[in-house]
Amino acid sequence: MSGEAETTGNLATALTNAAQLIERDPVLAEEQAREILKVVPGHPEALRLLASALRLQGRVPEAVDILSGLAKNRPSVAAIQLEYALALGDAGRTRDAVVALRRVVQLEPRHAQAWRQLGDCHVMLGNTAAADDAYARHIEASVNDPQLLQAAAALCERKLAVAERLLREFLKEHPTDVAAIRMLAETGTRLGRYADAETLLFRCLQLAPSFTPARHNYATVLYRQNKAVEALEQIAILLAKDPRNPTYRTLKAAALGRVGDYQQAIELYVTLLEEYPHQPKAWMSYGHTLKTVGRTADGIEAYRKSIALLPSLGEAYWSLANLKTVRFEADDILAMREQLARDDLDEEDRIHLHFALGKALEDAREYRESFEQYDKGNALRQAGLSYDPQDISGLVERSRAFFTPEFFARRKGWGCKAPDPIFIVGMTRAGSTLLEQILASHSMIEGTMELPDIIALARRFSGKRKEDKTYPATLEGLDAATFESIGAEYLARTRVQRKLGRPHFVDKMPNNWAYVGFIQSILPNARIIDARRHPLACCFSNFKQLFARGQGFSYSLADMGRYYADYVRLMAHFDAVLPGRVHRVVHEDLVRNPEQEIRRILDYCGLPFEEQCLRFHETDRAIRTASSEQVRQPLSSENLEHWRNFEPWLGALKAALGPVLDYYPAAPTLSD
Repeated sequence: MSGEAETTGNLATALTNAAQLIERDPVLAEEQAREILKVVPGHPEALRLLASALRLQGRVPEAVDILSGLAKNRPSVAAIQLEYALALGDAGRTRDAVVALRRVVQLEPRHAQAWRQLGDCHVMLGNTAAADDAYARHIEASVNDPQLLQAAAALCERKLAVAERLLREFLKEHPTDVAAIRMLAETGTRLGRYADAETLLFRCLQLAPSFTPARHNYATVLYRQNKAVEALEQIAILLAKDPRNPTYRTLKAAALGRVGDYQQAIELYVTLLEEYPHQPKAWMSYGHTLKTVGRTADGIEAYRKSIALLPSLGEAYWSLANLKTVRFEADDILAMREQLARDDLDEEDRIHLHFALGKALEDAREYRESFEQYDKGNALRQAGLSYDPQDISGLVERSRAFFTPEFFARRKGWGCKAPDPIFIVGMTRAGSTLLEQILASHSMIEGTMELPDIIALARRFSGKRKEDKTYPATLEGLDAATFESIGAEYLARTRVQRKLGRPHFVDKMPNNWAYVGFIQSILPNARIIDARRHPLACCFSNFKQLFARGQGFSYSLADMGRYYADYVRLMAHFDAVLPGRVHRVVHEDLVRNPEQEIRRILDYCGLPFEEQCLRFHETDRAIRTASSEQVRQPLSSENLEHWRNFEPWLGALKAALGPVLDYYPAAPTLSD
């Protein structure tokens, strides 16, 4: 009896030793597992350890071979099912991994690792709602405190206000509980409060630097706020621990695209998709990057691949439509209609499909139904937003009152003197990408992208509470050194986008029209170009454009008209208080008389005319916006009046525009 006990004890010790070696030295762990199997052939735990050691060495097919039979013979052992799921995931068999992980959480409903892995798999498969649910379950399974369990349950049930209240109450008593901090950050993320989530996660990682799920959340929140450089720093830390993790690598590829490292992003996507070829959203993101660098045919192929893998992926259909050059076939239209007829279609997919179908029907000259599809997509998107048009109108009125000739006279000579930036401002869909492409064809100007930095810097001066002063009144007390340092910070923040070493660069964030006074204060020698397009053409083009985020004004014709009128009113104000400071380009004039208008633009920028600016469509550069394919073609006046096909349904837009429509391209006077 004692000999049997000794053998059992030795086996247990050997298994424990092998398990402890797995992460630190998988090669030695493999050797120990094989030694155990010589003594006890077929031992299930030894086989599991052997498979795990092989997987961690990158010998995934061998691990899968061992685990496939083992998992079948031991269906009720969660550890074996989990290891099988991990091996299937590493083999690129994500759907099979999901099946195995579901088995794990059925066996052990509070298996935190399995829930997190399941969330990662759903992200790779494009199942957003399922991923959110799995991540919430992971959080729930990671805590034991009754109060936190209650908050986690509310998070799982999408009762975000309840979860937030419970977590804030808990953190008053336990301010350093990292699990609670992470949960509150997750709640903030789901509510769209990314800045709050960022602050919470930064604190969480200060307290617990090795808290990997929190670091992944932090990297994601940074990325969503266009802080791609900072996101890449966090992703590097994650990948140092888990270099093959496909979720981290996918996020890295997307962030590389944000900072303009498109070639590196493409190389990473290629490697990922060789290893994980059945990931529809990865194929779609790959398509975005290919399109950006001008590899349109390859981008279309990638989008088509993502649709083949996930026919409900509305964003992939919209990505094809958004190229503006793709014409959908009858089979595509039928497929989109079939998806829209489903009761279980995710709302994001439904919105994207309405816009894509609207574009397909517009190309088919079915204008009434095309408008109906655009209208349905806009209504769904608007219902999920909290856009208030008074916010912009209020900002315009405050800016008109604050930025007076006296304000600028008192601050003459202030700000950072660098002449590097050329800002293109105005309405979205007003021809700003065309202007950028023309300017980027000049040997002294680099095109970048729609940079978020001016808005981010200006928002520092927004009041945090209702009773606080808000922008722009908060600028009143700033001194000359502060204005100069903010301008210098803008240049430092945008330097990552400047790859060519040219003396000037374009920042084409259209929404910067609302911050012209701020730009003048911090960068008085920067150039500012106002891209203006016919109100009905411009606004309807926005109405049929589904933006990735922001632009809340664009989902209602009435809101759009009011926004356009606000924009015109503020730009007219700066024309009056800063005469000649802003150069206006009327889109229709540029299309009809390109050389004349391009010469005027370059004269304003203080640069010599170059013939290449007329051949802008030949310039090979990355272009991120919806007009990327259009500006790779020569100028054409063919579509200037295209909006008239939809004029019967634009009554609300005309009413909201008011006298702005009649006075275009000039602005009405205050008495009009």
